Amino acid sequence: MRGSSGRAPGLRALVRGAAGAALASAIVVPLMRRRLRAPAAVTTAAAAAGPLALAVLRPRTRGRDAAMYALQMWAFTMVHELPFDDPEALRRRLRIDYTIRVDRMLGAGELPNVRLQRALARPGRVGALDRFLSAVHWAWFMEPHLALLWILVRDVDRFPSAARQMAAVYDIGCAGYFALPTAPPWWASEQGRTGAPVRRIMVEVGEETWGRAWPRMYSLAGGNPWAAMPSLHFASSVMAALLLAESGRVPGAVGWAYAATLGVALVHLGEHYVTDLLAGLAVVAAARRGEPIAEPFATRISALAQRLEAIANG
Repeated sequence: MRGSSGRAPGLRALVRGAAGAALASAIVVPLMRRRLRAPAAVTTAAAAAGPLALAVLRPRTRGRDAAMYALQMWAFTMVHELPFDDPEALRRRLRIDYTIRVDRMLGAGELPNVRLQRALARPGRVGALDRFLSAVHWAWFMEPHLALLWILVRDVDRFPSAARQMAAVYDIGCAGYFALPTAPPWWASEQGRTGAPVRRIMVEVGEETWGRAWPRMYSLAGGNPWAAMPSLHFASSVMAALLLAESGRVPGAVGWAYAATLGVALVHLGEHYVTDLLAGLAVVAAARRGEPIAEPFATRISALAQRLEAIANG
């Protein structure tokens, strides 16, 4: 008995120490990756370990669930930037023309971006609709996460599944950014590849609205300009709409209204091709269909985390 009781505190300290180190690494390694010259695989593994480490360190509460999701999104934010750590190498793999060809077919010979900007934008000027659609675009940085927060508060039993599905959307999209780096329409237009020019209206609105603060704001959100295929803006907003609709008609209607408006905004503002949006829908379908397949694996991981959490906090 003495040996057993003597080992328990040591095992507890070992588990807590390992989980604490993993949690710290999930924050520090991605931030310091360039200085540390950490390989992409090491940075990805360190970032991905954060949510599990927190699950081991803290008993389950709504706050812990929200923090685990925040760590998941931190991991996505850091990892999706990794390909652009070496812009020259990424540029050699960059795809520019295939989305232009597909969108021209969808637009009956002309890019939908060009058609929308010709129909809705004022040439060389920023209008009220441009400002509204830019605001819709900027709201995306919070909208999918606010949808999950609503589910956490109002329908907590559905939160783990909803969070897994939303995380899967971001993870699948991130894999696409590594596998098929693709230029957005505004960048292709700057290189003279789109024929008729495609304005980046969101930046024009940002410069007018935020003035000298805009370059700093833009740099914080522009970690990888060639992360365009699929459109995770559209995919995550559609997933949010689906998840909200499962909680009720009113939140579902709000979610779908936002997703539809965002889809128009992304094309009009020159941020995405229609092809990118369609690929985003495919990502959502994959995440939804994959949820029942992934659930047994997620259950085993959860059971392991619970056992380690019992040791760490016992």
